[in-house]
Amino acid sequence: MKNTLSIKESSGDVKQLALTFIDAFHHSNRPKYLFGNNVFADAIISAVKIDGIIDEKASDNDYWGIPFTPLEKVPADALVLVLSGGSPLTALNKVGSYGLTCLHYFSFYKHARLPLVPIPFEGNTAAAYKENSKKYEHIFSLLADTRSQQEFEKVLNFRVSLDVTKMQGFTTREDEQYFESFLNLKQAGESFVDIGAYDGFTTESFIQQCPGYTSVDLFEPDPENISVARQRLEGKKNIFFHEVGLSNHTGKVSFSQSGSGSSISASGNVSIKLDMLDKVLSGPVSFIKIDIEGGEYEALKGACETIREYHPKLAVAVYHHPDDFWKIPEFIMSVRNDYDIFFRHYTESLYESVMFFVPETK
Repeated sequence: MKNTLSIKESSGDVKQLALTFIDAFHHSNRPKYLFGNNVFADAIISAVKIDGIIDEKASDNDYWGIPFTPLEKVPADALVLVLSGGSPLTALNKVGSYGLTCLHYFSFYKHARLPLVPIPFEGNTAAAYKENSKKYEHIFSLLADTRSQQEFEKVLNFRVSLDVTKMQGFTTREDEQYFESFLNLKQAGESFVDIGAYDGFTTESFIQQCPGYTSVDLFEPDPENISVARQRLEGKKNIFFHEVGLSNHTGKVSFSQSGSGSSISASGNVSIKLDMLDKVLSGPVSFIKIDIEGGEYEALKGACETIREYHPKLAVAVYHHPDDFWKIPEFIMSVRNDYDIFFRHYTESLYESVMFFVPETK
């Protein structure tokens, strides 16, 4: 395995191509199109005259008076700014297959001097890495296999440069998330804690993997989400539903309901209860999954005694904050240092980076 982590900005040629596109997008008379219509679009439309929006799922004829246009009808000399956040490589390849000049929003955001919508969870990774490079490098050195090192390095290079071409080789495979073979999950006897359970899909996947499980403790503070989870898992044995958020303290907080992206927010539309896993869990646990939109570190701090006593396998989302890539493993290893650490990434984009902690075999 590699001894050192190599993180670099994009080459001068890649940056120059982005700057050339941005200059033409600002100042040329070439037709300008957006591929996709999401949170990034409004700021672009406010700053640049857009001739059309390419959105195959659009049910209307236009947006802000800008017509929706099929990709095959976009003029050959058009400039296309690709806004797809979830599958940027797929989107760029599709636009490029028509011979059109295109750039992804990630590069546009990095190099354009415009008041644009920040990229969710990006968090200025370049600055974070510069400040704590030794921390990232230390965690890289602890990773248990070559694939973990390769994926960790690729994802950090992308987050620092916002050059989506650095994500070549990744695909969207969220259906495989959390249940890797190196966890060595047993068909019988596993006890699972699903923190940030959303609609119960992950618990359902766990049950398929481990049909002879002992118990599941499911934590989901969004009342709408947990209602769906109850329906999905109706009739399953020994599932304990907790309509509560987990952190390192107890109390009540404002919470924004947003489907799978529901999270604690000062501008939230509902109030939820917070508790600590150490106070709520009453029995042993063999596997804990945590994905709670940026609250993972605090939830782990409230689970120290559980981790220390039961030494469970852990699957923790680390993509919400740049420093979670080192901060979360550093903390877990301070609680128990007898874990092997793995890293896997499940999309073409910023989202769904998971760090796994597997108890060392004696």
